[in-house]
Amino acid sequence: MAGRVFAITGASGALGFAVAKAAAEQGARVAMIDHAKDLPDGAPSGPDALVLCGVDLTDANAAGAAIDAAADRFGGLDVLLNIAGGFTWEKHEGGDWRTWHRLFQINVQTAANASRAAIPHLKRSAAGRIVNVGANGALKASLGMGAYAASKAGVHSLTQALAEELKGDGVTVNAVLPSIIDTPTNRADMPKADFTTWVRPQELAAVMLFLASEDASAVTGALLPVTGRV
Repeated sequence: MAGRVFAITGASGALGFAVAKAAAEQGARVAMIDHAKDLPDGAPSGPDALVLCGVDLTDANAAGAAIDAAADRFGGLDVLLNIAGGFTWEKHEGGDWRTWHRLFQINVQTAANASRAAIPHLKRSAAGRIVNVGANGALKASLGMGAYAASKAGVHSLTQALAEELKGDGVTVNAVLPSIIDTPTNRADMPKADFTTWVRPQELAAVMLFLASEDASAVTGALLPVTGRV
């Protein structure tokens, strides 16, 4: 990872933060992009870290400006990790139609906008990588998961389409499909669950960093389940 340039969306969340720290610890230069105003304490800092907060990735122009700023700062871009996203549990009957639009925007459109902006930079890398975050729950949606699963299925299709589009350019595109990630929010929402079966952010980060590495050159278009023991 030493010297490779990462753009990480959703960097203030539990997974994005874990990925940014792990990448920086391995010597990567990291641009941390988020809609939030600030990152949590302990985020990577110094000359090999760039913080871009207050970025609305559902806006193609804002996403493009953030990605270009990262590439300008570090002289290029090797990896885009699309981690920004969100979740809502809601039954379809009596649900709000706007939930579908909102989840499409924050799960699919953010990844599409960031990827579109990153592609020209990634093509100039010796080993360009895009790693998206899908969802194992999108393979078979359960009760209350219609809008979320549909949006994450969109991420899966985007991943496969981009892999085909970019395979001749040396850029790989893959997605990880976690089950339940062990975060404070998920623990609060499901206090009676067995947390030991969930996927820790650090475990998922390790898989994402492998897919972002030069060693993963033979893997593209993969939808990789990372489900712990759920």
